[in-house]
This record gives sequence, C-alpha cells and structure tokens, in this order.
Amino acid sequence: MAEAHQAVGFQFTVTPDGIDLHLSREVLKHIYLSGVTSWIKRAIRFKNGILTGVYPASPSSWLIAVIAIMSTMYARIDPSLGMIDTIKRTLPVRLVMQTQTVLSAILFATGLWLSLILMLRYILKALLSYHAWIFESHGKMSFCTKLWLVRLSNMFSGRRPLLYSFQASLPRLPVPSVDDTITRYLESVRPLLDDEQYNQMEVVANDFKRDEAPKLQKYLILKSWWATNYVSDWWEEYIYLRGRSPIMVNSNFYAMDLLYMIPTHRQAARAGNVVHAMLQYRRKLERGEHAPLRALGVVPMCSYQMERMFNTTRIPGIETDFVQHLSDRKHLVVYHKGRFFKVWLYYGGRHLWPSELETQFQRILDDTTVPQPGELKLAALTAGNRVPWARSRLKYFSQGVNKASLEAIETSAFFLTLDDEAHGYDPDKLRSLDLYAKSLLHGKCYDRWFDKSFTLIAYKNGKLGVNAEHSWADAPIVGHMWEYVLATDCFHLGYTEEGHCKGDINKGLPPTAKLQWDIPLEVWLLMCLGSKVVAIEIADDVDFHGCLFDEFGKGLIKKSRTSPDAFIQLALQLAQFRDKGEFCLTYEASMTRMFREGRTETVRSCTIESTAFVRVEDCAQRLDLFRKAADKHQNMYRLAMTGAGIDRHLFCLYIMSKYLNIDSPFLKQVLSEPWRLSTSQTPQQQLNMVDINKFPRYVGAGGGFGPVADDGYGVSYIIVGENLITFHISSKFSSPETDSYRFGQNIRQAMLDIRALFDQNDKKEM
Repeated sequence: MAEAHQAVGFQFTVTPDGIDLHLSREVLKHIYLSGVTSWIKRAIRFKNGILTGVYPASPSSWLIAVIAIMSTMYARIDPSLGMIDTIKRTLPVRLVMQTQTVLSAILFATGLWLSLILMLRYILKALLSYHAWIFESHGKMSFCTKLWLVRLSNMFSGRRPLLYSFQASLPRLPVPSVDDTITRYLESVRPLLDDEQYNQMEVVANDFKRDEAPKLQKYLILKSWWATNYVSDWWEEYIYLRGRSPIMVNSNFYAMDLLYMIPTHRQAARAGNVVHAMLQYRRKLERGEHAPLRALGVVPMCSYQMERMFNTTRIPGIETDFVQHLSDRKHLVVYHKGRFFKVWLYYGGRHLWPSELETQFQRILDDTTVPQPGELKLAALTAGNRVPWARSRLKYFSQGVNKASLEAIETSAFFLTLDDEAHGYDPDKLRSLDLYAKSLLHGKCYDRWFDKSFTLIAYKNGKLGVNAEHSWADAPIVGHMWEYVLATDCFHLGYTEEGHCKGDINKGLPPTAKLQWDIPLEVWLLMCLGSKVVAIEIADDVDFHGCLFDEFGKGLIKKSRTSPDAFIQLALQLAQFRDKGEFCLTYEASMTRMFREGRTETVRSCTIESTAFVRVEDCAQRLDLFRKAADKHQNMYRLAMTGAGIDRHLFCLYIMSKYLNIDSPFLKQVLSEPWRLSTSQTPQQQLNMVDINKFPRYVGAGGGFGPVADDGYGVSYIIVGENLITFHISSKFSSPETDSYRFGQNIRQAMLDIRALFDQNDKKEM
C-alpha cells in the first residue's frame, strides 16, 4: 500500500467543512525534477541544433561579423555598397535614426554571415565530392589528394563537429550512366554464363539500353535532383517494408556479445549495466553529441540512419508496413517466461542507475506469476507472415487492454528479453557458437519482439546479444551502438566483487507493471496454428556454423600487400567452388554513407579474374592471378562506395519501369537472379573505445544473418584485431546442396591455401 500511495500526486476528500486536500511532496518533487530535466534537454537540443545548423561556422562568428560591420560604419566606410541604406529605408519611420542605422547594420551583417555559411557549405560539399583518393594505392598519395586533404583538414580545424554537423554538406548520390552500368553488369555475369547464354544476355541488355533505358534514366535523374537520395526511400519500402513474408531470419540480423568474456554471471546485473549504457548512448544521440564517423579520420559519413535507433517499431500493414519512430520514450518492455512487464527508465527526472535497473530486473526474475491466457506465445505474431499479423492487430488490438499493452510495447525505447537459457561461446562445448547464433536470430520464435528496432537479449548466465530489425538501418549502425555499450559496460560502469552493479540499492522505486491482455481464442489459434508454425518451420531449417579462424589474421594479410577484405572474398570464391563445383552470383554489402542518406551497394565478388584464380592449377601463375583478382575486387568495392555500383541503379530503373508501366525483360531477369552466396563484413573498432591489443580478450564476436537463397549460403565475417577472423555461416537444412559446417571447413582450407601461395613465394625470393 505504501508503494501505491507514492504513485498518487494528491488526494482529496469532501467534508462538511469543505475539501480536504492532501499533497504528496515526494511525487510533486519527482514531477518538478522531471519538468526541469525536460526543459534542460530541450535547451541542449536547441543549442546543439544551432551549432549543427551553422556548421562549419560558429555562432560566435555572427558576433564577429556584426562587430566588424559596426566598426566600419563608425569609421564612415560603407562595406555594403549602399545596401545598409536600402535596409534602413524599409524599416518603420518611427524608429530613431541611430536605431535604424544600428538595426540595418545588424541585419546586413546577419545576411552576410548566412551567405558565408552557405558558401562554406558549398565549398565543403565540393571537397567531399572528390573521390579520387579512394582509388589510389595504399601508401601512395597524389599531389591533388594531398592538397585536397590539407584543404579539408583546414575546414575541420575549428570547433569539434557534432553528429549531424556534416549532413547538409554531404553530396548527393550520383546516378551512374546507363552505358557504364550495363557494361559492368555484363562483365559481372560473364564468368557465370556459357557463350550462348552470354550472347543472349548481351542482346537483351543492348535492347534495353536502346529502347527503355533512356526514358527511365531521365525520370531517375529527375528524382535524384528532387529527393535527398534517389535509392534509399525505395530501398526501404520495396526491399523491406513491402515484403509480406516473415522478417524473422529472412530480414532481421543479430549481434553477439564479447567472444571470450562474461563480466558477470548475474543476469539482472548485466542487463542493468547494459540498459544504462544504452540510455547514455541514446541521450548523446538525441543531443547529437556523438562524434561523426569519418573515413581516413577526415571524410565524414552520413549519420541519418542513427536517428531511428531507439523508440522505433515496424508496424505491420496489409499491403506494406511502416516504421513508427517516436521521441524520448521513458520506458522499456521486458519479456520473461511468457510475461510482459513495463519498466520505467526515469526516476526523479534522471535515468535509473545500473543498480536500480538491476533491482527492477531481479524483481521480474523473482516474479512467480503465470502468463495470462494467450500471453506466452503472443510475440509469435511478429515472427510469422505479415498480413495475418496486420489483420489481427487491427481486429483484436485496437481497443481496451490489448491496445494499451500493445502500445506500451510499440512505444517503448526498445525491447528486452530476460532469457531462461544459457548461451555463449564455450571452446569445450561442440556447436556452442552455432546454438548461440540461432538463439539470437530466432530464439523460440515467440520470445523476441521482431518488430522492434532491436531486442536486447540477456541470458541467465550473463551473456548478451541483440536481434535487430533491418528496415530502419544497416548492421554498422547497430554495431556502433553495440561497441559503445559493451565498452561502457566493462570499462566505465563495472561490477562489484559479487558481480552486482555498482551503486546503492533504492528500495523506493515504483514496482514494474505487468501488461494485461484479453486474448481471444481466434488470436490464440493464429499464434499456435499459424504464425508459430510458420516461424518454427523457418527456424528449424536454419543451419548455422560459427567458425573461429585464428591461424592468422589481418596482420599477416597486410604484410602480403593485399586488402584483408579482398583476401577473404577470394577465399570465399575458392570455398564456394570446392563446395559445389561451380561459381555463383555473389553479393557483398558495401556502404554508400559518404553520400547523404546513403545505405548500401552491392559488390559482385565473382569476377572473371577471381574465377581464373580459382581454376588455375599452376602454382607459378596462381599468385599472379590472385593479385589481379584482389586488385579487381578492390576497384569494384571502391566504385560501389563512390556511387558507381551496378545493382542499386538497376533496382531503381526497375521500380521506375513499374511506375511508368514499361515492361523490361532485361530488368526482370536481373532482379530475379538469386544470390547463392551473400556476404557481409561486420565493421570493427568504429569507436576505438577499447585497445584490443592491450585487452585481447575483450573482442566482439560479430554478428550474422539468415541465408538469402534456399540453396545458398549467408556468410558474415568480422576481422578481429591482427590474428582472428570470425565467420558466421548460414544455410538451410532442407537443401541437399548446402552444409554450413562443410562450407566453414572449405573456407578455413581456402584461407590456408592462399597463405601457402605467399609462403612459397617468400621462400623463392629468399
């Protein structure tokens, strides 16, 4: 009862003598502190908004401009060439003459200052449009690039930029020419087609280039002038949101915890520290206080995707889903053993401390109540097909307690699962990494809310992980947050000797609220016989293998003067050929974040050069062919990064053809080709918060995704430090052609065989 009384701000009773009013000072104090915190937050956002809005100038430069103009006025010099007098004549006559003069000078100085800001932004955009540096050999820099780098560094030498300071100065993604795209496309499919098939494709491609392409290209260029990015909105809508199949496994991806370390085995404590670290990250994100990522430490990358990291949910629809993003949500929802709990993240106008969060989570773990009817497997609705979920949501969750509880989930900062299983990498347990990956990707199919921007999963042994929805952002964005959180958890927050969160225990916290449901029988049947059955069929078909390659790593590869990514991609081509006896269309994700609102582009890693390297048996020629294939791969990666890729251009031409009702056999064929080998590199050390040379056991294990093709492989890899590469390999048990463990062994052997080429060459040179 004491807790209930604290939740009421005031009480009153009506007596014969009037109204007897009782105020709760404690609650009013919290209301006051919440209001103060809210206004402080608004003030900081307003200040940072101004700092971002005037970048690369600063607010103080406005004062300098005003003082300079006023000084010239007092010296009887008119730098405005009569414009100040013109402004003066437009001002109200009732103003004093001297006031008119001062006000006119201030207005002119402000206009001049704004013009200079626009000019600086234009110069910065022009500098950021220079991409020749990326094509230059490592260690060799042309005079033009050196001059460009000095000029760019000078522009950034002033105050520290905020997260979104460069957004307005980033160039737009250019539309490649149709000729270049068709030429590169034909070159990419040449090693996959015989002569007759290639000649047919060449005819179809040339017909498209001559007939349909000119009109489609004109409209696409028009869109590129009007839209911030000619690809990203269509990519989000048509690749992600319009998909009607389950997003679990097919779209969502996962990120793992530290590979070797578990800072504490107390589940509630680990969750408390990590949730607090996430709140710290979110606060800096909302204020724009994170440092923008920069290539070479200088060239800024787009931060647009980070805006929707928190307070975001994918809402199901009949024909298409949409992404709902809210601001400043003050709660999260926790799932544990079939129950949903709402946990407030603020107390007295501040974030809950880690020890307070641990207390709240421990209360949930200690709660012995049973799930309400239909509650246990409710989240299976988010794991199944989108249309049944959308219809159920409209029919059964649009009023009453179901609406209130669903809103609590969809408006939460993020979703937390306190899992009742133990997972993580254990070298003494066979397939421990495989089971860990499967748990993060799909769990039991009803214990993650797959529609949330991300679900944080805390296992009972203290291990963690994240399952992320893909439409709102790509893996490097989640990786940025995850690096910050893990480093903050281990090196800034820490734990007591007993494994608890540091800090005092606050016994006055309000209790967690259990969400209430009224689940009709029809929804229960849909969960058990519909969505859950579909989801379990997908989950059970996922064949995962985690491969830790520690024979060598980035350090040795760089000594051979080869790009680590190109080295691994060629090893994957060799492994693919040994696994299936043939080559296939290969997808590698590259980023286009040097452009405004850029997301990804495809690098087609199976090339004429890579197939020549794989096929040759003469060791004397093989190293030469390897170097040529690696150079080719690097060049294609650079083209993709600079907006000259193949697939996003063809994708947008296809969407445009649908809008214009233009039938294109070429585009249909291109967009229907399966990616039987889909690959992606997980970025490492985006923040450099941990020195992994000094703390080698505090390295992340990376993350992965499900197979893209029914008879293909999905391979995610992370280059960890100098001596470790982690591969996450997925395929389907239902395909007789694939085996994730076998493919992992093929990758390992391919990596060793390529290294042997360099070892043999070194012996010859000696």
